[in-house]
Amino acid sequence: MTNDDALQAPEWFTSSYSNDQGGQCVEAAHVRTGKTSEMWVRDSKNPNGGMFEFKSGPWMDFISSVASGGITDRLG
Repeated sequence: MTNDDALQAPEWFTSSYSNDQGGQCVEAAHVRTGKTSEMWVRDSKNPNGGMFEFKSGPWMDFISSVASGGITDRLG
């Protein structure tokens, strides 16, 4: 494994929709995995509780669908 192939430590950032009143607490990290990249998403209130890992293509499809209104809040 070369340095280019090494997994880089994630730098987590908080969603712009998160707040200190408990609303929509989501963190994400762009992670380079070898020659590709992924988006990792986790619950900021439970950072050790697991995460979702998305390849860049499916992540961009998800973001496009949300932005176009294709995914809405089904819980409310």
